[in-house]
Amino acid sequence: MDRTVSLPNQPDKTTTVKLVESSAAPSGLELVSSYQTNRVGDPMDLVALAEQVQKGDDFVKANACNKLTVIADQIRYLQEQARKALEEAKRDADLHHAACNIVKKPGTMYYLYQRPSGQKYFSIISPEEWGLGCPHPFLGAFKLQHDMSWSPVDEMEKRDAEIAIMDKLISQQTSLPMYTGPNFKGLTE
Repeated sequence: MDRTVSLPNQPDKTTTVKLVESSAAPSGLELVSSYQTNRVGDPMDLVALAEQVQKGDDFVKANACNKLTVIADQIRYLQEQARKALEEAKRDADLHHAACNIVKKPGTMYYLYQRPSGQKYFSIISPEEWGLGCPHPFLGAFKLQHDMSWSPVDEMEKRDAEIAIMDKLISQQTSLPMYTGPNFKGLTE
């Protein structure tokens, strides 16, 4: 049974309160007076029920908004990470296609220059080593990583620190004893 109630603090707003359906004799037995159990006593009881329903609606809406805000922040973060990944992939592809007369080896620093024709090329000679006799404009220094990605010289410290942390985690993982608990029997034999 539904009852529509106006809230005292919001007279222009109504809330529907659902009351439990009544049965004079549930399962064929009249246990108590149906008049006493099904009548709506004080009209303020309906108002209190309506206020409780309204408060529940408000909390559900606030919780949903909070959760959606967190998800929106995560989406923006993931979009930024995707943008960075695409930029790095394009940079790495461009650097792999730069002219080079030597076989590139991971772990080595390479120096990118540009000829007057516009051709970009790698050299193992730094601008400091060239001194004043540097033949072409210097574009940047990059280290070829073991995963064949390129790290700009200004990001080297950060990248090397990240790799050191990963190496440490991997070495600690390999030094841990093998778990042979009940769920892994047979896997290590």
